[in-house]
Amino acid sequence: MSVIRSIIFYIGYFAAMLVCGILFLPPAPLLPLRSRYRLLNLYNHFIVAWFRVACGVRYEIRGRERLPEGACVLLSNHQCEWETIYLQLLKPPVCTVLKKELLNFPVFGWGLRLLHPIALDRSKPSRAMRQVLSQGKTRLEEGLSVLIFPEGTRVEPGRRRRYNKSGAVIACRAGKPVVPVAHNAGERWPGRHWVKHPGKLTLVVGEPIETAGRTPEDVLAETEAWIEAQLTEISGVARPHDEKAEASRQEAAAD
Repeated sequence: MSVIRSIIFYIGYFAAMLVCGILFLPPAPLLPLRSRYRLLNLYNHFIVAWFRVACGVRYEIRGRERLPEGACVLLSNHQCEWETIYLQLLKPPVCTVLKKELLNFPVFGWGLRLLHPIALDRSKPSRAMRQVLSQGKTRLEEGLSVLIFPEGTRVEPGRRRRYNKSGAVIACRAGKPVVPVAHNAGERWPGRHWVKHPGKLTLVVGEPIETAGRTPEDVLAETEAWIEAQLTEISGVARPHDEKAEASRQEAAAD
């Protein structure tokens, strides 16, 4: 049944991409940035709803009322494509930090380009870090929130990976709060398999973490501890203690 549901989902997924590409991409460049976000996010709204209907997924979204009024840095765990879609709708307009290869995808990538993301070349880590810090601060000052996945890549449910502190650095430099987000979307929408699974998908938004007078390391440690604690609570997959990840975090804190 999950296979049939997944096939139906992908038929709607690609049909929506084609239709939205034809209808939305031509006029989008003519619109102001915020109006552009509202238009192109109609695709995201559809995919989130279609995933629920086609694949039998129940959403539990907690803590949306905790989102601050102004721009902030959203730091979320990264398991699959779902959160990259949904988090665009959580506090728009939001600028996403992503790998530049995504901009080359037909239709989808073209739409991404119009939203002024921070597209990184992962083959040049030092240059990518400078780009995140400079462009991220600029986006926040322009009133856009910034979305960063501190793990840097998709991490399967139940696994752990060292968190990168770039998001915390941006927030501290701009004096903006960090909003932690935790979810178990990878259990319903596997990152490395096309078959989707019915059940409950939970996303939790945490209290904003103020950055004034604090170091990025301190802010990141609080963010990571909150996300990991939430994942232990909401995930159906056990999160074993990862000694390598813990050693990496201690090494980063020492630096």
